[in-house]
Amino acid sequence: MSSSSLIRPCVGQLANLALWEAELAADPLAAESALVSRLSAVPDRRARCGLRHPLLVILALTACATLTVGSDSVAAIWQWAARTSQEKLERLGARRDAFTGRFIVPSERTFRRVLADLDGDALDAATCGYVTDVTRGAALEPQIPATPGPLEREERRARARPLTHPAPDGLMPAAAVDGKALCGARTETGRVFLVGAISHASGAVLGQCQVPDKRGEGPAARALLSGLDVSGMVLTLDALHTTKTTARLITGELDAYYVLILKGNQPLAHAAAQALLAGPDTDWTDTSTTDDDRGHGRTERRTIRTAPAGDSLFPGARQAFRLRRDTGGLDGTRTSKEIVHGVTSLPADLAGPAHLNHYERGHWAVENRLHWVRDVTFREDSSQLRTGTAPRALATFRNLAISTIRLAGRANIAHARRDLLDHDTTFAVYGIR
Repeated sequence: MSSSSLIRPCVGQLANLALWEAELAADPLAAESALVSRLSAVPDRRARCGLRHPLLVILALTACATLTVGSDSVAAIWQWAARTSQEKLERLGARRDAFTGRFIVPSERTFRRVLADLDGDALDAATCGYVTDVTRGAALEPQIPATPGPLEREERRARARPLTHPAPDGLMPAAAVDGKALCGARTETGRVFLVGAISHASGAVLGQCQVPDKRGEGPAARALLSGLDVSGMVLTLDALHTTKTTARLITGELDAYYVLILKGNQPLAHAAAQALLAGPDTDWTDTSTTDDDRGHGRTERRTIRTAPAGDSLFPGARQAFRLRRDTGGLDGTRTSKEIVHGVTSLPADLAGPAHLNHYERGHWAVENRLHWVRDVTFREDSSQLRTGTAPRALATFRNLAISTIRLAGRANIAHARRDLLDHDTTFAVYGIR
């Protein structure tokens, strides 16, 4: 079954067909759901004998259910799907009961069994491919209707921040890479650990892969980046990924730029950066900048200084930097200080101190806009799924939901999920009308 047939009305209904052709002529992208088209490429690993429910129906229902508030477990996803209208089930290609003539929603057991035996890499490729389609204009942007009335707090903050904290001119597209353990999940191979890449600007998830445990995060991150189109982008990674192999991959094969933190796993480079950037602040006036921030019950001052560097410090290095963070209460009293050193392959003409400060701050998008949201809003760490690929599959659909809501221009994920209580509205987000 082609993806377009899932959205296109029945050919026998001539009036609907004429209407569909008129919509197609006006907007070719409206002819099919970009997400359904992507999900149709996920292979079905079930035996053909006795197969009753199409894989695409289960994946599409799971994707839509995960968008809504409360659908944080397989049981909740099935409950949401069980209330799907006959029209939507027909449009998706659901199985039809030969005796009653009604379209059937798969059982909760079927949802569990299918999600536990998926090709995780193919599912991540499909969902992240949809996100890429939207960001590049190859698919329609999702639309989520907002609750009438004043903007809620996070929306107000998101709109005010570009005015109070304008980004420096000349910023390049950037992505943050980091790993996350699914604390409540266990499988026959042990803990479930995932590495993801997220856009600094949009907060959309660009890719994800699974590793056996945290010790394999470095090779997994390199494999993940190798499968993404990151040419010309700035990649920010924490100290765990500060290795010469990763640096050479980014500046060589990937044709991108890195911003890496130096710590104890690179003692020689760390010591060299410390010596290079030592001295009083008065010696670094021309190559330093300070940024003050206030919010969430605290104040923060970030002071960064930079110096030229070369391959002798780190492969592909063009600058080293020293970042000092002073934090305290809203009264302005500084109570803590942290100093970190880093290295970047960005030359000074592409990234000055203000740019590097912005990239380093943007790196925390992977924690604040992805990991924290999955833990708190989607209650991921409370999940105790223990069968096959189910933990990773639900994490993938949560990534998709977060990316979709971000691309729809909503700052508060929980608030947006509560705006999708109506089934038809939820299906329309992915173009299933």
